[in-house]
Amino acid sequence: MPESANSRRYLILAICCMSLFIVGIDNTAVNVALPSIQRDLKAPVSGLQWTIDAYTLTLASGLILAGSLGDRFGRRKVFMSGTSLFVVGSALCALAPNLGALVGARALQGVGGAMMNPVAMSIITNVFTDAKDRAKAIGLWSAAFGVSMALGPVVGGLLLSAFSWRSIFWVNVPVGVAAVVLTRAFVPESKAPTARRFDPVGQWLGIVFLAGITYAIIEAPRAGWLSAQTVVVFLVAIAAAAGFVAYELRREQPLIDPRFFGSLPFSGATLMAVSGFLALGGFLFMNTLYLQDALGYSALKAGLLTLPIAVASIIAGPRSGRWVANHGPRVPLIAAGLLLALSALMLTGLTATTPLALLLASYAVLGLGFGVLNPPITNTAVSGMPRTQAGVAAAVASTSRQVGQTLGVAIIGSVVVARATGPARTGLPAASHAGWWLLFGCGLTVFVLGMLTTGKRAAATAERTAARLTEPAEPTTDNGIPALR
Repeated sequence: MPESANSRRYLILAICCMSLFIVGIDNTAVNVALPSIQRDLKAPVSGLQWTIDAYTLTLASGLILAGSLGDRFGRRKVFMSGTSLFVVGSALCALAPNLGALVGARALQGVGGAMMNPVAMSIITNVFTDAKDRAKAIGLWSAAFGVSMALGPVVGGLLLSAFSWRSIFWVNVPVGVAAVVLTRAFVPESKAPTARRFDPVGQWLGIVFLAGITYAIIEAPRAGWLSAQTVVVFLVAIAAAAGFVAYELRREQPLIDPRFFGSLPFSGATLMAVSGFLALGGFLFMNTLYLQDALGYSALKAGLLTLPIAVASIIAGPRSGRWVANHGPRVPLIAAGLLLALSALMLTGLTATTPLALLLASYAVLGLGFGVLNPPITNTAVSGMPRTQAGVAAAVASTSRQVGQTLGVAIIGSVVVARATGPARTGLPAASHAGWWLLFGCGLTVFVLGMLTTGKRAAATAERTAARLTEPAEPTTDNGIPALR
């Protein structure tokens, strides 16, 4: 390949990574700004939860749909549209006069982020046609996202030390605009030869389920866990989930084929992604409140203290990826579960006088667990799947990560709020103990699932599932109803 063509390919990769980098940083940098947002906008803790979850919820809800939009209308077009929406959402966040406006703008950011993430992957796989080069490019793309999420609290702390919390959103604007300009100039347009059908009913049922669960959990401490509001919203969410399964089983091209879950590796990867990122989201949320509200640290100091998470993640991630490529996902998944559990266990006795060395050690262990967990999740999800279904399986794994982070903030925030009494310096650390034990359980869940879903019996279920997925589908109408023969 000519040197100029090769350079152009890596320029396209850099553009995709640039856009994804701001999405990843924004995902976690906002955590450091939560106390400042709370003071400035007079927001309750539930408002802080929505500031995080409005973004991750819309991001999770739109990932699979956005991939279909890119295949049908053009990946460059959808990528540019998503980046533009993210930029507009960022500017609206920076200008938000109140909490409601901020939460709405965060949701708009999530829509843009959802359009960027899967489409960037499609662009990369379309540009890098050689299998070895493609694997290297996807590795760099994945590393950029992981590093950006780990560096988010540090970047947020640095910006808050010099400016207000609004600077975290303003910094996205020039980077996003540059990405749009460069994409238009250098990224070629591409579409799928045959685009998948849209599934608006499945999409909306999925959104109702995710939004209902999140809303019920966040608002339950205020409304009451057994209040009519909480119970009704939970029931609506459960009904939406049941309706989703029933409807998707009848479609020729479902948004997510429920038969996927007959594969133990796929089901395990989905649950491990939810559990692992629930642990990460809950950890970052509680830790931010502890460092800034209970200990009174500045945003800069709080952000810098999380450096062990970023450093350990950067060290562990590539090594885990190489191990998965050479030996399979079993050992990394088991190790990740143990490390995540240990990081939470170290803080189950947290007080206002906990030694700094113990905090830093816990952060480093969390970073190792997070870094080790990421690479094998997608590998496990697509294990044994037919090539035509691998992209959807990987998209479900990505969606599960965002769902986990959304639930982490919702569940852990609500548990801590329900138990917190007295001054922040004493009440918050004591209230957080239940949260750390829940995160310990998440780590153990990853450990157990890593054991159960990576053996020979699990592989056999993946093979049976793949065989069922490749069977000729029953003819259906456009509405997914079996057609008359």
